[in-house]
Amino acid sequence: MTRTDLDIEFQKAVDSINNHTEPFPADVLLRLYAYYKRATNDEDRPSGKKPLINAFKTNALFQTQHLTVDEAKELYIDTVKQYFIYRK
Repeated sequence: MTRTDLDIEFQKAVDSINNHTEPFPADVLLRLYAYYKRATNDEDRPSGKKPLINAFKTNALFQTQHLTVDEAKELYIDTVKQYFIYRK
């Protein structure tokens, strides 16, 4: 897959998540959050009002720190596909 194809697929996956109205399982949200932050080179740390949620987000980011931008995009796309295939 070319970089342009990857970018297009990534944006489609992001759009499908943003347009989805049902709640997501917490583990899926954390993975998507971490992959998205890595894929977009967003270095900002979580800064919400709930320390426990910030801790989970920080941990998710820590677990993905070894990923390249392209790897994070691919994992984001795969996670979205898996979610929509196996959700009930």
